[in-house]
Amino acid sequence: MFLIVALITLFLLLCLGLGWWMLPERRRVTVSAPRRRWRLPRCVRRHGVLAVVAAVVLVVPPLLVVSLRQNVELKPFRSTDLAESHSMIAELLRGERLVPPPPPPPEVFTNAEMRRFHPEVISADRRWDKVDGALRQRVLAIYRVMKQQYGVEMVLVEGFRDAERQKKLMGKGASLAGAWRSCHQYGLAVDSAPLKDGMLQWDMEDPWTRRAYFLYGELAKEAGLAWGGDWTNLKDYVHVESRDRCLAARRARQARLDAQGGS
Repeated sequence: MFLIVALITLFLLLCLGLGWWMLPERRRVTVSAPRRRWRLPRCVRRHGVLAVVAAVVLVVPPLLVVSLRQNVELKPFRSTDLAESHSMIAELLRGERLVPPPPPPPEVFTNAEMRRFHPEVISADRRWDKVDGALRQRVLAIYRVMKQQYGVEMVLVEGFRDAERQKKLMGKGASLAGAWRSCHQYGLAVDSAPLKDGMLQWDMEDPWTRRAYFLYGELAKEAGLAWGGDWTNLKDYVHVESRDRCLAARRARQARLDAQGGS
């Protein structure tokens, strides 16, 4: 609405100023004759071009800001959707103990696409009982909101990860964390992906997939978790973790090693 009104105002000012500037001298006298009930202000009559230039300077910058600014709202989700989802997550966490959904068919993780582009997922540990109980409840609450409110089915891609696997993933560039530096080693991180048409979705250039991951990240943060999509060095859209508890677990492990004289 603001954009439309501003454009109309700019158009009228341009027409008015240019029209007055182009009038012959006799027309100017006629327009300003006493018998006319209305006439332009003297400042505008004397400085018509300057008035037009000033109007352009005042109106154009706000128009550019309005037209070029980016809308950060996750369309087509309404701004109230996440607030409703937050309430549902809180209700789920206060209510019944959530049970992990049945795993998808094995071929979801072993098809040709996975073998070619994501071979590391095939051997990943997807046992929910190896994931910290509090984290498990939060992730399952997110899964339920994603499914019931948005029709997006999320699948556990990896939960617990031992130190040896972490070293291999770091060596391949799939992770920046070394052994015992990742929250996966403490059962305090999980990787999840949306499932569509029997296939795990990874392509962030695809609008549906991108919306699903960003919604997943927003819900994770509302549940008190950290999302890998917010990282700067290596975006990890599938990853969520209990950051504070993970840091505490790492400090406790280091304290035990120090007490034992280890490194």
